[in-house]
Amino acid sequence: MINSRAKGHAYELQIVNRLKELGYDAVTSRSESKNMDNLGVDIIDNTDFYIQCKAVEKLKPSLHDILKRMPTEKIPVVFHKRNNKGTIVALSLEHFEQLLLQTRD
Repeated sequence: MINSRAKGHAYELQIVNRLKELGYDAVTSRSESKNMDNLGVDIIDNTDFYIQCKAVEKLKPSLHDILKRMPTEKIPVVFHKRNNKGTIVALSLEHFEQLLLQTRD
């Protein structure tokens, strides 16, 4: 059985690889920026987002608390994966509305 730390790191790499497949220059903050890692940002890339990845069944702290602690120069999002449930992406309503307005232009 994979331990939770290794599971989390593997999930981060899975998301990094997926972003690369989509054409983004993504890396884990563990490998590039201790400061961003300390601020709760797991993935650094050339998107408009700060990304934190969680691969846990019971999320603690809550999505609200995770988003609240992340920097806001970019849109903070949380990728949350549960076993046999897939991945969801969470962001604040304010940021979602911002994205809606950008896609309308």
